Amino acid sequence: MDMIPNRKRALLIILSAMLAFTTACSTSGHTADENTEAASSSSNANYANYKQGTDPEAGDGKESVSDEQEAVSENEQKTGTAASGTAAGTGQSDSAAAPVPMSEATGIGRHATVTSGKYEGMTADQIAASLTLEQKADQMVQPAIYNTSNTMMGTHDYGSILSTWDGTFVKETPEDWYDRICKIQSNAVASSAAIPFVYGQDSVHGVNYSLNTVIFPHNINIGMAGDADLAYQMGTAVAEEILPTGMLWNFSPCVASAQDPRWGRTYESYSSDPEIVQELAAAYTRGLTEHGVIACPKHFFGDGNTLMGTGESLNGRTLLDRGDARLSDEEIEALLAVYQAQIDSGAQSLMVSHSALNGIKMHENQHYLIDVLRGQMGFKGVVLSDWESIHNIKSTDNFEEQVVTAVNAGIDMLMEPDQFESCAKIICNGVRKGEISEERVNEAVTRIIQMKMDAGLFEDPYLEDLLTGVNADPAKQCGSEAHKELAAELVRDSMVLLKNEDSVLPLQPGTKVYVTGPAANDVGVQCGGWTRCWQGMTDTIYGGRLIEDGTTLLDGLQGASANGEISVITDSEQAGQADVVILCLGEIPYAEWYGDTEDLSITGPMGLNGNQAAIREAASLDKPVITLLFTGRNTIIEEYAEGWNAIVMCGLPGSEGAAAADVLIGKHDFTGHLSMPWFKDEADIESGQALYPVGYGLHYAQP
Repeated sequence: MDMIPNRKRALLIILSAMLAFTTACSTSGHTADENTEAASSSSNANYANYKQGTDPEAGDGKESVSDEQEAVSENEQKTGTAASGTAAGTGQSDSAAAPVPMSEATGIGRHATVTSGKYEGMTADQIAASLTLEQKADQMVQPAIYNTSNTMMGTHDYGSILSTWDGTFVKETPEDWYDRICKIQSNAVASSAAIPFVYGQDSVHGVNYSLNTVIFPHNINIGMAGDADLAYQMGTAVAEEILPTGMLWNFSPCVASAQDPRWGRTYESYSSDPEIVQELAAAYTRGLTEHGVIACPKHFFGDGNTLMGTGESLNGRTLLDRGDARLSDEEIEALLAVYQAQIDSGAQSLMVSHSALNGIKMHENQHYLIDVLRGQMGFKGVVLSDWESIHNIKSTDNFEEQVVTAVNAGIDMLMEPDQFESCAKIICNGVRKGEISEERVNEAVTRIIQMKMDAGLFEDPYLEDLLTGVNADPAKQCGSEAHKELAAELVRDSMVLLKNEDSVLPLQPGTKVYVTGPAANDVGVQCGGWTRCWQGMTDTIYGGRLIEDGTTLLDGLQGASANGEISVITDSEQAGQADVVILCLGEIPYAEWYGDTEDLSITGPMGLNGNQAAIREAASLDKPVITLLFTGRNTIIEEYAEGWNAIVMCGLPGSEGAAAADVLIGKHDFTGHLSMPWFKDEADIESGQALYPVGYGLHYAQP
């Protein structure tokens, strides 16, 4: 395989995102310093402004509420008819209902009726029945924020909105997000439908689409740590960081059981073993749902089981992502058990997989979306399509027919960033022509409204009650030291020691260490995809630290050096003075099918540019080599492993990479174990013959 085109393709993805980011920054009303300064203000400080119809940040490039909508909103607040049920300018609820304790805050249908506002005393199905067909159809679509306006919601009141502001690189703080979402919400609740909307986002390893948040290790690390309690704590911390942004609907966790490491979403999976996925993902989801966030496990189902060569075409390549999972009944049951655990853990929604199951695309698989998911598994929440995925329904290439097929197959809301208006019209026309029953539309809209009722959005559309506890406790706030320490604990616990020849680890006091390799001091590499932009970005491409306050392995080692525990050398001209070499290798950041590859070598097309040179340099020094792998999957290293005295799998540790040094110097033992098999070569992937099996991991103190 020719590596150059693939490497160029990956770099072009990153460079295009960077170009969009630079352009956006040149026109933004906020500098980086101003955003940092703004982070010190409370999200709720702006709330009263929205309730009075004013725009606290007019002229910042974000559309303000229209004069007409201001008048409607203000009138409703004065007369008590606003869906929020709050008194104008007070920030206090008309109804004295106390917020539901978080320990009781899960369960679909737990809120039987709305307790205040326009729909007071009404159930979800009664609210749905009161809407026009057009209003119902608007509830069933989810546009991208960059294709909508704040005032548009006053006319259409779409059920949900998603994505980043301009569809590229994130430059917004939690306060920016909250402000923008409140502007949209004020128009939604002042519309004729008066249904609060809910913002959806892929916060897959922390609030990765906002500044000033902690970027946790990816799911592959959580799987290697193998601690359900820590997974729950992570879910809790992520929920606490989501709430101040207002992005209440989290498209997470990914509960795929990745079988082929050549898949570009391998790092989003906890394990290849569905039982491990089931336990850890259920704990994480409880952390989200018990702390006020709407969870959306994905992708139902079989996304991690697709076969090489069956994937959807991308730039002429047809590899794994969005392909066909050809599964036996036994394999299907194992995957469905993962989703049953999600349902039992309080998941309020599910996202459908791009992939096919035994030749049938899941977005048209009525048997599993209705007969099994609803009938056998008892799921009562919202079923959401994936990004424009109904366009790839195989039974028809006619878009109108694809919309009708998806709705009739059991999908309640269509994630259509661009064609949302067309989708809503097609749904209406489908009902009028008898292609979609009105009963089916009412069913979908009732579920969407119930999800919002259970989240408390009718009584608290600006999340005041939920934010009270977060704002009162510094440990619960975005980027808190408590959240960073939890992320650091997951970094330490997820590292897997594959080899430790002659006990070269832990590093002994006074050891002189030469640190080399392109992954040693790059936060973007440590974080991988889904970080600040869809594909992620290296620090080198970004031109600085992708996460401004993120730390790297080198930071941690230099901290140990400052404490007199070891000595760190980074100058290649002084490398000969070292006792050992720490070689840090990694992959370029990627997401989804852009990460699919036929060549898993650490020096292949997905490997960092400097990997090969660093390997050669380390070998030339004739010293013990400790190799650390910062990768989103178990790469192929057989060609080089014999020359390495120790090998450590670090995965994608996120923004707190310095914590890895604690394990290397012996402050913390290796406790991580592989959650996916490690293969010697591509042939072994096909045969299933593992070099290191699931559960493998060495320790300093062997039993």
